[in-house]
Amino acid sequence: MTITTRVPDETQPNASRTLRIPVTGMTCAACQARVQRALEKQPGVAMANVNFMMHDATVTYDPATVSPERLVDTIRGTGYGAELAAPGRTAFDEQAARDAAQDEEYHDLRRKALVAGIVGAVAMVVSMPLMSGAAGAHSAISDPVMRWANAVLDPLLRRALPFLYAVPPGVLSWAMLAATAAIMWWVGRDFYTRAWSAFRHRAADMNTLIAVGTGAAFLYSVFATVAPQFFLSRGLAPDVYYEAVIIIIALIRTGSAFEARAKRQTSASLRALVELQPRTARVARGDRELDLPIEDVRQGDVVVVRPGERIPVDGEVANGESAVDESMLTGEAMPVTKRAGDRVIGGTINRTGAFRFRATTLGADSVLSRIVQLMREAQGSRAPIQRLADRISAIFVPVVLSIAVATFVLWFIAADSAPGVRAFAAAVAVLIIACPCAMGLAVPTAVMVATGRGAELGVLIKGGEALQRAGDLHTIVLDKTGTVTEGRPAVTDVVSTGSLAEPDLLRLAAALESVSEHPLAEAIVQRARDAGVEVRAPEHFESVTGRGAMGIVEGRGIAIGNEALMADHAVDVSVVQQRATVLAERGRTPVYVAIDGALAGLLAIADPIKPTSREAIARFHAMHLDVVMLTGDNIRTAEAVAREAGIDRVVAGVLPQGKVDEIRRLQASGRVVAMVGDGINDAPALAQADIGMAIGTGTDIAVEAGDVVLMRGDLRSAVEAVALSRQTMRTMKQNLFWAFIYNVVGIPVAAGVLYPAFGLLLSPILASAAMAFSSVSVVTNSLRLRRVRIRA
Repeated sequence: MTITTRVPDETQPNASRTLRIPVTGMTCAACQARVQRALEKQPGVAMANVNFMMHDATVTYDPATVSPERLVDTIRGTGYGAELAAPGRTAFDEQAARDAAQDEEYHDLRRKALVAGIVGAVAMVVSMPLMSGAAGAHSAISDPVMRWANAVLDPLLRRALPFLYAVPPGVLSWAMLAATAAIMWWVGRDFYTRAWSAFRHRAADMNTLIAVGTGAAFLYSVFATVAPQFFLSRGLAPDVYYEAVIIIIALIRTGSAFEARAKRQTSASLRALVELQPRTARVARGDRELDLPIEDVRQGDVVVVRPGERIPVDGEVANGESAVDESMLTGEAMPVTKRAGDRVIGGTINRTGAFRFRATTLGADSVLSRIVQLMREAQGSRAPIQRLADRISAIFVPVVLSIAVATFVLWFIAADSAPGVRAFAAAVAVLIIACPCAMGLAVPTAVMVATGRGAELGVLIKGGEALQRAGDLHTIVLDKTGTVTEGRPAVTDVVSTGSLAEPDLLRLAAALESVSEHPLAEAIVQRARDAGVEVRAPEHFESVTGRGAMGIVEGRGIAIGNEALMADHAVDVSVVQQRATVLAERGRTPVYVAIDGALAGLLAIADPIKPTSREAIARFHAMHLDVVMLTGDNIRTAEAVAREAGIDRVVAGVLPQGKVDEIRRLQASGRVVAMVGDGINDAPALAQADIGMAIGTGTDIAVEAGDVVLMRGDLRSAVEAVALSRQTMRTMKQNLFWAFIYNVVGIPVAAGVLYPAFGLLLSPILASAAMAFSSVSVVTNSLRLRRVRIRA
């Protein structure tokens, strides 16, 4: 079963488009590289990214030059499967199809591994009469397992199955030939067809090594079975390796089955996220409530939710009140109270009361769908460290083939006895043990598990590159308002110079700020309303970026802002300067009010620090990160906030461009910098930083901003993102180490370097077992990320 998702931009018919095409049959990083090279060579393809773990190809192409069907044909031409699916498939359907395909793959591999294993065990018993005795087959092999079989099993079998030893060797060989041919055709056919396809495209991959190794052993054995006199006339035993071929195929299939099951677990978080989406919604139409499929809900429909039910779609509460569990999005266990006007998210759980809400965003535009799409893209992306594995994998198979040939030649020349047998066994062992499966799995499995774990914590990481760079950070730069502080400032002091009464000062200031969306303006308006002051709209309003606002209220010119704004208009603030300094040192922001060119008073606004900010910043320090706060606020207020939060350094009074310049300065000094902001006002700084972390509610544009999205409005999420990244990088490096060291050590041992000193050789059977174990161990190590402690 295959899955395809098209993402066309219908508004720009000539623009490039992105298409995801499932690819079947890939077994290692070399397969992935071959498909990707073929797509990249196709005219009209701007970008192609093939993911071995996700088994798909993401292609950005020019539809005027190349069609989706042509892209599918290109993939098929490399020897792998690809198919376009019907459009309109939902995220749920897509995940269900993917799960079904993975289940089918796992059960098929397990069935074939079981059958091959049983046949292999019988073949081992049947082959014992052929191997027994000094002149028997395999007698020259110094594999400890084979020595144990000859020394222990052979006497037992002679007593238990005497009739077997009475059967002529030729008959046993022909029976083994038939069984081996059947297993190769049914269980191992993919190895040979894909190796042949790779050969036709002048490439080599894991299938090449297995096909050459087992194919050579089989052909050698067939020749010994058909023409034993050829060997006997030259003083050689007509050895056969049928049981080795069957068991190698059985072990590789067993490893593939375990690998398939483990890989399915790596996408468990994505699967759990998709399954959060209810399949139906209770919609009020007229005087009836109808249970409708989720696809039939229209924007503006009134949806009814009862206690304990999942909210089916995104919307805005119309009436009623309840506590909603949003932990699936934010990782925060405490339910959030929802009242009329509050936004609710599809997939979250209504805990207590019943309420009605009006559906707003549906389908692919819903928050849950956007998060699922982000996770898919992240899990399909590559970490830069993957390039190392790719470069090695690209040259690995040809190098191994050369080593196998050299091993055969050296053993054939140097062996003191039975040179053909020793040379043949050593060369096959080299081919089998060298399969680069573990290298291809080392990085993608870690990326998949880590992005899923991050989603569980309310941390969306957009891809392997962001994951890796977050682990290399030196400096964390924090925005103040809304990041370190609550972002809900309030007026604490109203100071008049005496020209106006305080209520009049507040009335005029609130009137001007009533059309502003700035948090400080909202605080002034709220204070006026709380004081019972009537707030009218201004006749004219002008925002002065980084300084404040100006306008006309009741025919009078009003200017509200910082000291720089007053200086620009030659307003003398000395009469309240000392009071402003005292307020700023208490962490409050002084805002000057000038009327008709003369200072009329001062408003002090405080934005309390979030309860979790100090703990999060202490954790950053414990992780040996420098913490810098950037703010447009004045230096005294900023320093007061920094002291309370425990921040190392403050850069105050900076505009958005100033924040960008400060981040560039840090980068120029060799620091890897992360910027944590709200994802909107700090967008330039987020883009400039090596890692932009957008902190927000997870329900708005913040989902689209930054390399990392922190779904909770809590700095501890940034700590968790860095901790998860570091742990993931450790896992990737462990995986690559074991994958590389396995081949670095395993290939020489298989070639026979231990034989001169210890008399040991590695049989192809042990080599295949080790190869299967290496892949399973890498995937298992990545799965540890699901359980490792990350919480801040």
